[in-house]
Amino acid sequence: MSGQGPAYSTDAEKVMKFFDCNCSFGLPAKPGPSPATCATLEELQAQLDRAGIERALVWHLAQLDVSPQRGNELLAAATAGKDKEKLVGCWTMLPEQTGEMPVKKLLAAMKAHNVQALRAFPAAHRFLLNRETMGPLLDAMTERRLPLLYSIRRLPEWYSPHLAWNELFELMSDFPNLTLVVTDHGSWGCDRYFRPLLEKYQRVYIDTALYFLDGGLEDVAKRHGADRVLFGSGLPDRYAGGMMLAIRHAELPEADRAAIAGGNLERLLKEVDL
Repeated sequence: MSGQGPAYSTDAEKVMKFFDCNCSFGLPAKPGPSPATCATLEELQAQLDRAGIERALVWHLAQLDVSPQRGNELLAAATAGKDKEKLVGCWTMLPEQTGEMPVKKLLAAMKAHNVQALRAFPAAHRFLLNRETMGPLLDAMTERRLPLLYSIRRLPEWYSPHLAWNELFELMSDFPNLTLVVTDHGSWGCDRYFRPLLEKYQRVYIDTALYFLDGGLEDVAKRHGADRVLFGSGLPDRYAGGMMLAIRHAELPEADRAAIAGGNLERLLKEVDL
């Protein structure tokens, strides 16, 4: 019957495993637009279990709101002793010139604490995401296939998203083989920003947390490949079920839907060499 999207079997739905690239816990420093919070990792885990998300790449809000160092410590403490396959850590980076995060020390600590990706909040943390400032770390991330996650939504109020996109274009021009995941990019015309990046740089990916665009998933998969999209829930600020439903019912082959749901992120993290 037309209008219902592609059919898929109950068995196919059961084997579709969701691996979330974009979820967080911890209390924000100040109230935000969303009242939803997961103060602890256990609360976030309950939300993931409720939605049927089997694995997650997680970060702590203190990594942005308090300090990267303290937030990274809180994440490491919260995930210590947890299932390393189910919960993977994502820390926040800073320049090494101030002595805050020497590259070799950071990479060693990441390996010790099951951290397989980094986030950057350059505007909020007052540094430039370029070769002069972050070259040694970004070179190491490129070599070791460590993903860099950059959230368009989590910018200071004074910083324009247009400037953030320009920053990402300059970043990829300097580091064309860097693994970059653009998260929370939104559904209001952001395709015109991110599609040129997808076209030119083969290791640029987008997440799904705010990508509620009719036919968007299908068109990105058709033009750039389903392997360029990662499932991100945006929990706890966003309800995970909406995008999970969109992925399950996307007019794409079963293998593509499964890849977006979790296979793509699993593949990227298997490439990480710490």
